[in-house]
Amino acid sequence: MTNRRTQHGFTLIEVLVIVAIMGMTMVLMFPSIMNSLETRDLENSTRDIQTTLQQARYRAVNEKIHYRVQFAQDHSNWQMILQSQDAAGTWTRVPGFLARTISPRFVITLNLPADHAVEFSPVGIVEGYDSTHNSLTLQSARLKAKRQPDLRVLTIFGGGTIRYVRAASA
Repeated sequence: MTNRRTQHGFTLIEVLVIVAIMGMTMVLMFPSIMNSLETRDLENSTRDIQTTLQQARYRAVNEKIHYRVQFAQDHSNWQMILQSQDAAGTWTRVPGFLARTISPRFVITLNLPADHAVEFSPVGIVEGYDSTHNSLTLQSARLKAKRQPDLRVLTIFGGGTIRYVRAASA
């Protein structure tokens, strides 16, 4: 009888085959992962705008004063600024609210009144509501190039509600 040692482990060829399979899988999945990340970023940016608008409405009703969300362009970046109206009728930034920047990767189309703001009255309705100037659209060029739903549209109604729509450009 001979004593044979049993060997445990993997050979170099087995390890290389597994690494090659994993590499091919990653190469095939990379576009899908990037597409998912772009979609998530677009969704998050739009939800952030929607949340800021809802916060302004809530504060207006809760504190019984006018609030607005001002969209301002700083170079090529758009920012959202939450403001309240004081007794003298002037707008001031809300303390503790940091201006939020909307990612410059997205094309932003504002169809809002001339001052690029949405103002909520103390009862929660939109002041100076105009049904032809009541939306905000974010578009992803990457998703458009891949023929994916690339538009996120927020429509603000006179009663203060906000509709969120996911769409594909033509």
